[in-house]
Amino acid sequence: MQQGVGIVAGTAALSLLLGVLSGSPPLLATLLLSLALGILYSMELPFMRWKRSPWLAALCILAVRAVMVQLGFFLHMQHALGVTGLVVTRPLGFTMIFMLLFSVVIALFKDIPDVKGDTQAGVQTFSVRHGVRSIFWTCVGVLMAAYAGGIMFAVTSPEPWSRL
Repeated sequence: MQQGVGIVAGTAALSLLLGVLSGSPPLLATLLLSLALGILYSMELPFMRWKRSPWLAALCILAVRAVMVQLGFFLHMQHALGVTGLVVTRPLGFTMIFMLLFSVVIALFKDIPDVKGDTQAGVQTFSVRHGVRSIFWTCVGVLMAAYAGGIMFAVTSPEPWSRL
């Protein structure tokens, strides 16, 4: 356990150091917010360990993967290129929507292997409540919708290289 804590603390410190050294406020903010939600998700302290709640776990995963990382890295690149102000682009919108759907799948799929243990521990994940088969096929459907959306995005893109 102590080795795991050391690895997590060390990698968190290194990522924050890189964020500071980059001189990019959007990158540092993304790293700090992701770390804060990671702590809320995982730490065994009062009002934390959000991964015990299916809704809070899903919210954390969606917030980090679909919003913070996509928007934060996009703003980091705009900062690096000298773009001032938020310029929202069609690809950014698509990426955030795609990652929202993908993150829903991650949030649901992550509990499928743990159904037996979750049931014994009384943890009411979506897989425990609705059954592995139902959650599995829901995830497949969401992934199919996400990839179909990606195809439609590419086909309707004004950029010819996107249609290849």
